[in-house]
Amino acid sequence: MDRKVKIMVKYKCENCSIRTKYDVNPKSLIGRFWHWHINFCPGWKKYFSSLNDEQKQILRDKYNLKK
Repeated sequence: MDRKVKIMVKYKCENCSIRTKYDVNPKSLIGRFWHWHINFCPGWKKYFSSLNDEQKQILRDKYNLKK
């Protein structure tokens, strides 16, 4: 019996503590590190690609993302 079960993947990026620190103070060292880090982080790329177009645009605007 093969039953395909759709599993919702939960990404840690949604509740990342470093991302929260960026939200509080983007100019802090940790905040700047997070913003630099998401440019190549495979987890962030998977998380971002899992979002719908509207959610992606919200993040692009909020975090000044070029992609």
